[in-house]
Amino acid sequence: MSGAAYDDRVLYQGDPWVRVDTLPRLLAEGWRRTLSAGGVVSVVRTPFQWAMGSPVIEIETGGYMGDVGLYVPQVQLDEALALLGFDPQDGPGA
Repeated sequence: MSGAAYDDRVLYQGDPWVRVDTLPRLLAEGWRRTLSAGGVVSVVRTPFQWAMGSPVIEIETGGYMGDVGLYVPQVQLDEALALLGFDPQDGPGA
């Protein structure tokens, strides 16, 4: 665990985004693929930067693999939670 703390709600590119969960980078990238396949936009926040695309080269070369914040646009939160198999009323931490 990296110990990084991520806000529950942030403004990213001028829009409100909601943190789905904080989890290890590899797991977050897997969730991002599921979300993308379902039409939900997502972004990962590391302690150093925002990553809109999956930086495969960073993963392959051993870049930051600690805990990251996984965010989706607020307007897609319920859809994102459903795609990930969570009850939108409870979310992943329930």
